Amino acid sequence: MPQEIKFLSDRISLLQKTFAARKIDSLIFFNMSNIRYLCGFTGSEGVLIVGSGQTILLVDGRYTTQAGLETKKIVIKECTDKIRGIVQQIKKSKSKRVGFEADSITLSLYNQLTNHIKKEHWVALDSELRMLRACKDNTEIQLMKKAAHISSSAIQAVIKRVQPGWREKDLALQLEIEARKNGADGVSFETIVAAGDHSSLPHARPTDRKIKPGDFVVIDFGIRYQGYCSDETCTIAFGKLTDKQKNAYQVVKDAHDRTMEAVKADIPAAEIDQCARKAFGKKLSRYFTHGTGHGVGLDVHEAPRLSSLSGDILKPGMVFTIEPGLYIPGLWGVRIEDTILLKKNSCEKLTKMNKDLTIIE
Repeated sequence: MPQEIKFLSDRISLLQKTFAARKIDSLIFFNMSNIRYLCGFTGSEGVLIVGSGQTILLVDGRYTTQAGLETKKIVIKECTDKIRGIVQQIKKSKSKRVGFEADSITLSLYNQLTNHIKKEHWVALDSELRMLRACKDNTEIQLMKKAAHISSSAIQAVIKRVQPGWREKDLALQLEIEARKNGADGVSFETIVAAGDHSSLPHARPTDRKIKPGDFVVIDFGIRYQGYCSDETCTIAFGKLTDKQKNAYQVVKDAHDRTMEAVKADIPAAEIDQCARKAFGKKLSRYFTHGTGHGVGLDVHEAPRLSSLSGDILKPGMVFTIEPGLYIPGLWGVRIEDTILLKKNSCEKLTKMNKDLTIIE
């Protein structure tokens, strides 16, 4: 059996072994990233029904041929009506308790399903499935390393060319062109390029604003490569900076470095978030307005979650970001982000850009 088919089959087999503990006979997936993870199908619409023995992929006529080419050892069923297709397969399998992804189904879809099969037969699974893809295997890790290499190389190449007078939109476009030239399938999220006061907005969108001397420019960029995402943030500066700006950058860099050093296997993700906040101290931590990191994989935001509210425990094989930042409203912002792979006794940084302060004259 080819290696790719084997590890997909292994993922489904491991999932089926959890059925008894969850007291279910089958499990339905609507989330397309989970479906891709389990069977290899890359379409934008489908339903995967994992039974105790048989696994069925329901698709409409747009995807029948594609599903046949991309999947092996599962049954492909073409259906024109999703609800009818699900109900037919569940009744045919005689499943008495059917698990489903609670966070990937609308109330409307749930109501339609329970109009055909009584509510007591349905088992909502939420936290039980959150960590399904959290620990990456070697194949996933290699793809993510390639994605990180492509995006880091694009950032490095564009930074060498950028000058004051470029618009935020110009810089964002050049990043995406450079990444495409080097093999990216697309971006993993809308590219963030934020100059001057725009950099104080953590999720600013590129505008026609021109880069000026004295600006911080936050570049948050990621690409997709064979389905897997990268995510990296660099903050660069143009011209002469004030002492406050230089100090702010160093504070963020120190928080980033201390937090990276604190990451270890089997510790709560919330402890890592707390480490970053302690590094800022009481005076500055109020300007750190988001979590310290998030998992990366087939989605650019997935488990684990590194925040003060997270209940996740960090495990070897997890890939996640460390991204402390300070955002001074109306003035400027600084964010430094790397994506790391957690190993049993160490961490490996997948993103490649040097995070020392870069000033372009």
